[in-house]
Amino acid sequence: MRHSMALILLVLVGCGSSTPPAEEPKTETQAEAATETKTETADAPKAEEEPKGIPEACAGDDKAACVMPKGFVKRLCNGVHPELALYLFQKGSPWRRAYVSAKEVAPFNGLGGPSAEEKLTLDEELLVLSQMKADTGGMQVSGATGSVDVLRWDGTCATLSTEEVRFQAPSKPKHAVIPWRILEDATQEALKQNEALAKVATERKKECKGATMGAVSAKCEKADKALNDLVVDAVRTGTTVPKPAKVP
Repeated sequence: MRHSMALILLVLVGCGSSTPPAEEPKTETQAEAATETKTETADAPKAEEEPKGIPEACAGDDKAACVMPKGFVKRLCNGVHPELALYLFQKGSPWRRAYVSAKEVAPFNGLGGPSAEEKLTLDEELLVLSQMKADTGGMQVSGATGSVDVLRWDGTCATLSTEEVRFQAPSKPKHAVIPWRILEDATQEALKQNEALAKVATERKKECKGATMGAVSAKCEKADKALNDLVVDAVRTGTTVPKPAKVP
């Protein structure tokens, strides 16, 4: 009996200590496939990042629309950038001009940033930033309209329906009020290379006497308007505006 029990124990111990079968070596074809998979993963192209800074050319495939990169538009419309507006509005810039076709439009910024207090009025000149077509699910819907995000001369953004803008320039395009007083010194000095503008800037400083808010004299208002018109005229006719120090 003792011999039988001992024999059973030996059999059990032998079974418990048996080593698992060795893994079959990979064939040459399997090894090559694994190596190729690792190489493809390592060499997979990363998502192309949008370059920072001021864009110099149209984004996307539709060059006729000439919109700006989405990331730049979002950053731009998150704040107010009057110097950058003057830089982008320069003569010869590739950006598409648009003009308000409605009598009056509320200055709504659909990208979530600040809006100007001044309403957009008929024939105001704008720069097209981005366009959004109406989503009709592929159906033709009467009255459906898209939207256009635009930049104004004062450095603020606005969102209008496509029915509120046109792309044919009027005989006398208008512009938003440019905040001359807060423009960077480098921008002011560059614009003052225009003699007529420099003269009116001096007159404005004298008449307005540093006024920043509240009621101002009629002479101050007149000088301010004259200076605004001269700034726009200078930029439109080729006066070079430097890149602003602060870029969104």
